[in-house]
Amino acid sequence: MAPSADRIVIENVAIATVDAEDTEYASGHIVVKGNKIESIGAGKAPEGLENVVRRVDGTGHLATPGLVNTHHHFYQWITRGLATDHNLFNWLVALYPTWARIDEQMTYAAAQGSLGMMARGGVTTAMDHHYVFPRGSGDLSGSIIRAASEMGVRFTLARGSMDRSEKDGGLPPDFAVETLEGALAATEETVKKHHDASFDAMTQVAVAPCSPFSVSTELMKQGAELARRLGVRLHTHGSETVEEEKFCHELFGMGPTDYFESTGWLGDDVWMAHCVHMNDSDIAAFARTGTGVAHCPSSNARLAAGIARVPDMLKSGVPVGLGVDGTASNESGELHTELRNALLINRLGAHREAALNARQALRLGTYGGAQVLGRATQIGSLEAGKLADLVLWKIDGIGHASIADPVTAIVFGAAAPVTLSLVNGRPVVENGRLLHADEDAIARSTREEAQRLARIAAES
Repeated sequence: MAPSADRIVIENVAIATVDAEDTEYASGHIVVKGNKIESIGAGKAPEGLENVVRRVDGTGHLATPGLVNTHHHFYQWITRGLATDHNLFNWLVALYPTWARIDEQMTYAAAQGSLGMMARGGVTTAMDHHYVFPRGSGDLSGSIIRAASEMGVRFTLARGSMDRSEKDGGLPPDFAVETLEGALAATEETVKKHHDASFDAMTQVAVAPCSPFSVSTELMKQGAELARRLGVRLHTHGSETVEEEKFCHELFGMGPTDYFESTGWLGDDVWMAHCVHMNDSDIAAFARTGTGVAHCPSSNARLAAGIARVPDMLKSGVPVGLGVDGTASNESGELHTELRNALLINRLGAHREAALNARQALRLGTYGGAQVLGRATQIGSLEAGKLADLVLWKIDGIGHASIADPVTAIVFGAAAPVTLSLVNGRPVVENGRLLHADEDAIARSTREEAQRLARIAAES
């Protein structure tokens, strides 16, 4: 299909481009043609533009790139508010028996809830690391991708897997894992069926065995080989807790980073979630190989995992983006609140007030996320030729009007309302409401599916 010639013109808007120079305009314009940004700059848009189908007065707003979520578990939307006083391992043990009863109807509803909450809060590119595939549960991957397509957001499915159950020294119940061969075959099928490698792809797939303590070494090794044979990215959890560090030393005789390197899991096509417990050598290895990090500050705090060394990672050149993580460990499910939490929590660490500033936090949530997902040439900053994924934040209301600097307003201030969100040049949110989904219907279905899952788990 030929690109659309229709244009959307946004004027009188403050702009934070998050380009390489951090270019900003106190009052500028953005012209969207089809699914790309045609022009951006100070002052009014050029005169004489043809096929203008919409003009937006951005007075009182800040335009930024759309937020990019780099780590999530959508299915957890229907198990929020449980095991609220547990560390990671105890939390997993408490919830795996429930998660192991999910089915296709549940994952679809949970994906709608997760995606809807993120989209309303400025996320234009989402990802889901789904790794629980109970036998006979239906087409879970397909249901998640369908929900993202209907919502209108750009999406990466990290097709996860687990083959180390309780009988092998892992945490998941025996009936909740796949075989090595089954996991690899299903992952390859998902990539071939759903992954789109084109510049403006709306759906991509990554290979994503769950974690060192739920996956065999052979699945890690063969998963990496599979991803590289198919030309897709790799994702897993890494260095999240001190318990994981101890587990890796006891089982493999080395720490998580060395273990990942031994299995082929460091490289510029890899990103890891959390990376809280990283020493100088670990950070150097990530920087040397270009391995990315999904920083999930709220979940790390919720599970008492610790404070990731994000300032040191950034200084060393490690690509870092932001992640919501699963909504059973971040019940709000919103990424725009992670801008603020990343800044505040990192200031509790060794670097104190010099840890992160407002613009660094915004970069983590936009361009940093695009880097981590391997899409920095397409999204993550507002530049001519890039895809038209952008957000207009309302900053002239009671929550933000007295903060002079727009970027400070949306990072340090309360969660700013989203007046308009475009994905691929198409509106997906207006005035804080989803355009392609019924929020009330989603609320009902997620509540019903949460109750059904709780009943099934109790009966089992």
